[in-house]
Amino acid sequence: MESRTTAVARQAGPEELSPDAATPEQATPEQVTGRLADQLLQLSRRLHRFQRDLMEPLGITPAQARLLRALAHCDEPPRMADLAQRLEVVPRAVTTLVDALEERELVRRVPDPRNRRVIRIELRERGGEALLNLRRARRTAAAELLGPLSDAQRVELTALLSVLDEPEHPAAPASGRAGEQGTGSA
Repeated sequence: MESRTTAVARQAGPEELSPDAATPEQATPEQVTGRLADQLLQLSRRLHRFQRDLMEPLGITPAQARLLRALAHCDEPPRMADLAQRLEVVPRAVTTLVDALEERELVRRVPDPRNRRVIRIELRERGGEALLNLRRARRTAAAELLGPLSDAQRVELTALLSVLDEPEHPAAPASGRAGEQGTGSA
Protein backbone atom coordinates (compact mmCIF):
# COMPACT_ATOMS: atom_id res chain seq x y z
CA MET A 1 0.00 0.00 0.00
CA GLU A 2 1.33 3.42 -0.97
CA SER A 3 1.79 6.01 1.78
CA ARG A 4 0.25 9.46 1.53
CA THR A 5 3.72 11.02 1.35
CA THR A 6 4.74 8.78 -1.55
CA ALA A 7 1.48 9.50 -3.38
CA VAL A 8 1.92 13.25 -2.96
CA ALA A 9 5.56 13.06 -4.07
CA ARG A 10 4.53 11.14 -7.17
CA GLN A 11 2.05 13.91 -8.07
CA ALA A 12 4.65 16.65 -7.59
CA GLY A 13 5.25 18.90 -10.55
CA PRO A 14 8.63 19.60 -12.11
CA GLU A 15 9.22 22.52 -9.73
CA GLU A 16 9.10 20.13 -6.76
CA LEU A 17 11.62 17.55 -7.93
CA SER A 18 14.11 16.13 -5.48
CA PRO A 19 17.43 17.98 -5.11
CA ASP A 20 19.18 15.18 -7.03
CA ALA A 21 16.89 15.53 -10.06
CA ALA A 22 19.13 18.11 -11.67
CA THR A 23 22.46 19.77 -11.01
CA PRO A 24 22.17 23.37 -9.79
CA GLU A 25 23.27 24.58 -13.22
CA GLN A 26 20.54 22.55 -14.95
CA ALA A 27 17.75 23.29 -12.46
CA THR A 28 14.87 25.57 -13.33
CA PRO A 29 14.27 28.65 -11.15
CA GLU A 30 11.29 26.84 -9.60
CA GLN A 31 13.46 23.85 -8.69
CA VAL A 32 16.10 26.11 -7.17
CA THR A 33 13.44 27.97 -5.16
CA GLY A 34 11.95 24.70 -3.94
CA ARG A 35 15.34 23.34 -2.94
CA LEU A 36 16.23 26.59 -1.20
CA ALA A 37 12.97 26.54 0.77
CA ASP A 38 13.72 22.97 1.87
CA GLN A 39 17.26 23.90 2.88
CA LEU A 40 16.13 26.94 4.88
CA LEU A 41 13.54 24.88 6.75
CA GLN A 42 16.04 22.12 7.47
CA LEU A 43 18.68 24.59 8.70
CA SER A 44 16.13 26.38 10.85
CA ARG A 45 15.11 23.10 12.46
CA ARG A 46 18.74 22.15 13.09
CA LEU A 47 19.47 25.53 14.64
CA HIS A 48 16.40 25.28 16.89
CA ARG A 49 17.41 21.75 17.92
CA PHE A 50 20.98 22.89 18.74
CA GLN A 51 19.64 25.85 20.72
CA ARG A 52 17.10 23.72 22.58
CA ASP A 53 19.83 21.24 23.56
CA LEU A 54 22.06 24.07 24.80
CA MET A 55 19.18 25.76 26.67
CA GLU A 56 18.06 22.60 28.43
CA PRO A 57 20.75 22.81 31.16
CA LEU A 58 19.64 26.41 31.78
CA GLY A 59 16.11 25.19 32.53
CA ILE A 60 14.58 27.64 30.08
CA THR A 61 12.21 26.59 27.32
CA PRO A 62 12.43 28.10 23.83
CA ALA A 63 9.16 29.97 24.45
CA GLN A 64 10.48 31.39 27.73
CA ALA A 65 13.71 32.40 26.00
CA ARG A 66 11.71 34.20 23.33
CA LEU A 67 9.78 36.12 25.99
CA LEU A 68 13.01 37.10 27.77
CA ARG A 69 14.48 38.34 24.47
CA ALA A 70 11.31 40.34 23.79
CA LEU A 71 11.53 41.93 27.25
CA ALA A 72 15.16 42.88 26.66
CA HIS A 73 14.18 44.80 23.53
CA CYS A 74 11.49 46.90 25.24
CA ASP A 75 12.24 50.49 26.24
CA GLU A 76 10.02 50.15 29.31
CA PRO A 77 8.44 47.14 31.01
CA PRO A 78 5.57 46.07 28.71
CA ARG A 79 2.05 45.06 29.60
CA MET A 80 1.14 41.38 29.18
CA ALA A 81 -1.06 42.28 26.21
CA ASP A 82 1.87 44.12 24.58
CA LEU A 83 4.06 41.03 25.01
CA ALA A 84 1.35 38.81 23.57
CA GLN A 85 1.09 41.04 20.52
CA ARG A 86 4.85 41.23 20.10
CA LEU A 87 5.20 37.43 20.38
CA GLU A 88 2.09 36.85 18.24
CA VAL A 89 0.43 34.61 20.82
CA VAL A 90 -2.73 34.76 22.91
CA PRO A 91 -2.43 36.67 26.21
CA ARG A 92 -3.06 33.48 28.21
CA ALA A 93 0.14 31.99 26.77
CA VAL A 94 2.11 34.99 28.06
CA THR A 95 0.54 34.59 31.50
CA THR A 96 1.76 30.98 31.67
CA LEU A 97 5.27 31.97 30.54
CA VAL A 98 5.46 34.88 32.98
CA ASP A 99 4.24 32.66 35.84
CA ALA A 100 7.06 30.19 35.19
CA LEU A 101 9.71 32.89 34.78
CA GLU A 102 8.48 34.77 37.85
CA GLU A 103 8.69 31.57 39.90
CA ARG A 104 12.36 31.31 38.91
CA GLU A 105 12.84 35.02 39.77
CA LEU A 106 13.81 35.95 36.21
CA VAL A 107 10.97 38.47 35.77
CA ARG A 108 8.52 40.26 38.03
CA ARG A 109 5.15 41.86 37.72
CA VAL A 110 5.20 45.55 38.64
CA PRO A 111 2.37 48.09 38.80
CA ASP A 112 2.34 50.76 36.14
CA PRO A 113 3.34 54.06 37.79
CA ARG A 114 0.71 55.94 35.76
CA ASN A 115 -2.16 53.47 36.21
CA ARG A 116 -2.24 51.10 39.20
CA ARG A 117 -4.69 48.80 37.42
CA VAL A 118 -2.09 48.00 34.76
CA ILE A 119 0.58 45.38 35.44
CA ARG A 120 3.86 45.45 33.58
CA ILE A 121 6.52 42.76 33.26
CA GLU A 122 10.06 43.65 34.22
CA LEU A 123 13.28 41.72 33.65
CA ARG A 124 15.03 41.01 36.97
CA GLU A 125 18.79 40.83 37.45
CA ARG A 126 18.72 37.02 37.31
CA GLY A 127 16.69 37.33 34.12
CA GLY A 128 19.42 39.48 32.60
CA GLU A 129 22.00 36.87 33.56
CA ALA A 130 19.84 34.13 32.04
CA LEU A 131 19.55 36.21 28.88
CA LEU A 132 23.35 36.43 28.62
CA ASN A 133 23.57 32.65 28.97
CA LEU A 134 20.88 32.25 26.31
CA ARG A 135 22.80 34.51 23.94
CA ARG A 136 25.90 32.39 24.47
CA ALA A 137 23.86 29.26 23.75
CA ARG A 138 22.46 30.81 20.56
CA ARG A 139 25.91 31.83 19.38
CA THR A 140 27.31 28.39 20.16
CA ALA A 141 24.47 26.76 18.22
CA ALA A 142 24.99 29.12 15.28
CA ALA A 143 28.75 28.54 15.33
CA GLU A 144 28.17 24.78 15.20
CA LEU A 145 25.73 25.10 12.32
CA LEU A 146 27.90 27.57 10.39
CA GLY A 147 31.18 25.80 11.19
CA PRO A 148 31.77 24.56 7.63
CA LEU A 149 31.62 28.14 6.25
CA SER A 150 34.64 30.42 5.99
CA ASP A 151 34.48 33.93 7.45
CA ALA A 152 33.98 35.34 3.93
CA GLN A 153 31.10 32.92 3.28
CA ARG A 154 29.46 33.90 6.57
CA VAL A 155 29.66 37.58 5.59
CA GLU A 156 28.15 36.78 2.19
CA LEU A 157 25.36 34.68 3.73
CA THR A 158 24.59 37.46 6.22
CA ALA A 159 24.30 39.97 3.37
CA LEU A 160 21.98 37.69 1.39
CA LEU A 161 19.75 36.95 4.38
CA SER A 162 19.61 40.65 5.28
CA VAL A 163 17.87 41.30 1.96
CA LEU A 164 15.17 38.78 2.89
CA ASP A 165 14.91 40.02 6.47
CA GLU A 166 13.81 43.55 5.53
CA PRO A 167 10.25 44.22 6.76
CA GLU A 168 9.18 45.77 3.48
CA HIS A 169 10.35 42.77 1.46
CA PRO A 170 7.38 41.87 -0.78
CA ALA A 171 7.70 38.14 -0.02
CA ALA A 172 7.13 38.65 3.72
CA PRO A 173 3.75 37.37 4.93
CA ALA A 174 1.17 39.93 5.98
CA SER A 175 1.42 38.79 9.63
CA GLY A 176 4.99 40.02 9.70
CA ARG A 177 7.17 37.06 10.70
CA ALA A 178 7.94 34.31 8.28
CA GLY A 179 7.53 30.77 9.53
CA GLU A 180 5.84 31.66 12.80
CA GLN A 181 2.17 31.51 13.44
CA GLY A 182 0.47 33.10 16.36
CA THR A 183 -2.07 31.13 18.29
CA GLY A 184 -4.54 33.94 18.27
CA SER A 185 -4.89 37.67 18.40
CA ALA A 186 -3.93 39.83 21.34
